[in-house]
Amino acid sequence: MKIINVVGARPNFIKIAALYKAYAGRKDIEPVLVHTGQHYDRQMSDLFFRQLEIPEPDMNLEVGSASHAVQTAEIMKRFESVASEHKPDAVLVVGDVNSTIACGLVAVKQGIKLVHVEAGLRSFDRTMPEEINRVLTDSISNLLFCTEQSGVDNLRKEGIAQEKVFLVGNVMIDVLLRNKEKAKDSNILDELGLSSDDYTVLTLHRPANVDNTKVLGGILDAIDVIQKRMPVVFPIHPRTRNSLSSTSLGQRIEDMRNVHLTEPLSYLDFLKLMSSATVVLTDSGGIQEETTILKVPCLTLRKNTERPITVEIGSNQIVGTATDAIVAAFERTMSGKNAEPQIPPLWDGHAAERIAEILLDKV
Repeated sequence: MKIINVVGARPNFIKIAALYKAYAGRKDIEPVLVHTGQHYDRQMSDLFFRQLEIPEPDMNLEVGSASHAVQTAEIMKRFESVASEHKPDAVLVVGDVNSTIACGLVAVKQGIKLVHVEAGLRSFDRTMPEEINRVLTDSISNLLFCTEQSGVDNLRKEGIAQEKVFLVGNVMIDVLLRNKEKAKDSNILDELGLSSDDYTVLTLHRPANVDNTKVLGGILDAIDVIQKRMPVVFPIHPRTRNSLSSTSLGQRIEDMRNVHLTEPLSYLDFLKLMSSATVVLTDSGGIQEETTILKVPCLTLRKNTERPITVEIGSNQIVGTATDAIVAAFERTMSGKNAEPQIPPLWDGHAAERIAEILLDKV
């Protein structure tokens, strides 16, 4: 069985790493890895592939950054010839980036089975580009693998045939559990002069948060309060860096003496940073999941989440972007009154193995 596996952005690498580990023990699966180059930093890509033991991509489409429409169209144009040449039994896409829907559309138009890993997640916020990608990809997929029960429920409500839908667990958690011990050897805390369980981690990348100066300024007002209590480590996403550098907010955060600004970190360094943190503030979906497994309190700087299980039984709180709300949630977390987080069903490190077995049976 030949399966083209598509990656386009950093979170995709992690999910594909779990799947390639599962493929390795199954001679009946011939995987082909296509990197669309949607987000591409050679140094960071090489580091991720090496740390996560992902094979070199069989091809890189080198699409690069562009508007949503231009990028999606360019990926489709370049992927079409790949799919035509390889004639795979299935195309497997992960997550919710532009590469996901672009390659998915090409596959189904060529009559190739489409497999979506991380299907059914919904924020119910159509202003998020990722939400559009998720809904459209799920609507055209032949096999849909869900990380949590809400995904199964959402797909049923949308009329997706239930024989296509499988609750398998979370491939990102497979990778986290496999690398948790290895991450302990990271020197990132020493490099930043930090002590375990005595700092906050901040990540921001969503357009709604970083492209709006008023919203970003409100978040930084909260960070200013928090950094007076404990260090804040802020690995800056390229989009966020551009937004900060184009306004006075860049100088403002530079002036916060207890904020450690860093470039994006390797997988193992960031895993060590998260696992040793007192609290994590983020607008990332994946980090909401990872902190739940690590049992590190997470404050999500959004008004919604497509991963409700992390709120229901995890460490995650949806706090929005208002300064007062962020600070109040931080203080509440520091008081230690939060319930002990639980582990979601099937987040046991074996999701990719379940997917591989179903692929062998259904494709």
